[in-house]
Amino acid sequence: MAVTLKDIARAAGVNASTASRCLSGFQGVNEGTRQRVMQVAAEMNYRLNRVARGLVTGRSHTLALLISDIRNPYFAEVARGAEDAAHASGCDLILCNSDFDGDKQMNYLRSLSEKRVDGILMNSVASLRREQLKQLIDLRIPIVLLNKPPVRTEFSTVLADNHEGGRLAGSYLAQLGHRTIAHFTGPKHHGNLTERLRGFSAALNSARVPPPLVFHGQNSFSGGYQLARRILADHTGITAIFAGNDAMAFGVGLAARELKIPIPERISLIGFDDVDLSQIVNPPLTTIQTPKYEIGQAAVETLLRHVRAGGSQPAEQRILSVKLVIRESCAPLAAKLTAARQADVGGMHED
Repeated sequence: MAVTLKDIARAAGVNASTASRCLSGFQGVNEGTRQRVMQVAAEMNYRLNRVARGLVTGRSHTLALLISDIRNPYFAEVARGAEDAAHASGCDLILCNSDFDGDKQMNYLRSLSEKRVDGILMNSVASLRREQLKQLIDLRIPIVLLNKPPVRTEFSTVLADNHEGGRLAGSYLAQLGHRTIAHFTGPKHHGNLTERLRGFSAALNSARVPPPLVFHGQNSFSGGYQLARRILADHTGITAIFAGNDAMAFGVGLAARELKIPIPERISLIGFDDVDLSQIVNPPLTTIQTPKYEIGQAAVETLLRHVRAGGSQPAEQRILSVKLVIRESCAPLAAKLTAARQADVGGMHED
């Protein structure tokens, strides 16, 4: 039989209410009594019933992280930061994956609310419309968004400076002399990705470079691969690609190898996120570094402030800085032209 609270109270010589206060860490209990109850609980191998405790305190000490694609290594680092912060605060973290499915996303939100989680961290599959925001409000549970642009909203947001990251990518490609540039990205209405495109386009415009050729697909490895297979066969003049995230860039890289388009000799490639794999792909990927672990950590800290405030905490917007990491997947346009001419000459000799 499991040891109950009444068993602990009887063995420690106190009533059940006092035993509960000692085990739950409430103030106003004699320290000697607390120590005696804690010692008895340890000796009897007592485990606090968190479900029962939650009915009294209104807290489950459980948080949830809802992401769009668990296969994207970006989310592994975000989840690690969130889990570490949750654990340090005495909370468990549930991980849910929406698979880019808006209906599945809403089903998870309703299910998590019914399970009485204390709060939810959410990376939405797309920008939330007004009616969707209302649905979130109606759940009456603290929610922190991980991909909401820094505009006035009912919910707190924690995200990287996506606009600045896009600007850095555009400025770098412009400096390398590229003029026919493509941007492979995800859905047309997606907070993080939309801001990256805006920053990218602004940088090209400032450098008097023609606007990018924008192609929308799924912001995943397979999405980048499918776009590259389709687009690069028809748009042979493209000399550089800015991918919406590293996962898409890896897909572009695979497609380029299959199409025998060398990177960076024929096409320069920039990603976004700087996941660990960016350093070991061939060639190592030039990308925008985002503070992934810190985003997860900061999001949990923000969420817990809302949980403890019980709805009185005003919405917060936290934007974390980014930087350009230059590796080997980009080259100046002049170098590409030279490589192309050499390839042509080599082909003539072979004939």
